[in-house]
Amino acid sequence: MGVKPRIETAFERMLFRSRWLMAPFYVGLVLALLMLLAVFVRELIYYLPQVLVARSEMDSNDAILAVLTLVDLSLAGNLLLIVIFSGYENFVSKLDLDGETDRPPWMGMVDFSGLKMKLIASIVAISGIQLLKSFMNIGKPGYPLDEAEMLWGVVIHLTFVVSGVLLALMDWLAAKTDKH
Repeated sequence: MGVKPRIETAFERMLFRSRWLMAPFYVGLVLALLMLLAVFVRELIYYLPQVLVARSEMDSNDAILAVLTLVDLSLAGNLLLIVIFSGYENFVSKLDLDGETDRPPWMGMVDFSGLKMKLIASIVAISGIQLLKSFMNIGKPGYPLDEAEMLWGVVIHLTFVVSGVLLALMDWLAAKTDKH
């Protein structure tokens, strides 16, 4: 075998270094996480006085809806963290965190396939929570039942579920086949 031409080596190094163009995307996702935190705090500040006031109109269903809203935001935040850490480690650079004792065990272990599965599982959970919130609002004053909207919510949720199952099946089949 011969020595690679310098232009080919330079081109390959440039391609390899281009992965750093993804770094601003991860900074943007960190800012999106801050946005989610701001919305979470705003929702918490909105609901907390309703629970604490003795003459509040908040009943148990309203409390469940409030909690589901906060859980929904938390799941979205978890999803963002998984995408930030896994994406950065898979596509840009390994996180060198010597001395960090509370590093989550999954960090550095989630490959692209695992990232897809965590992503679709989070989307299904978030979609399920949104659907449950819609169902819990049926019959409440100010929330007219829109059958078409409910039907589309169920169809979209089932589409996410089927997509997740198909992605898992594709990953399972790929793992069973011989690597070339």
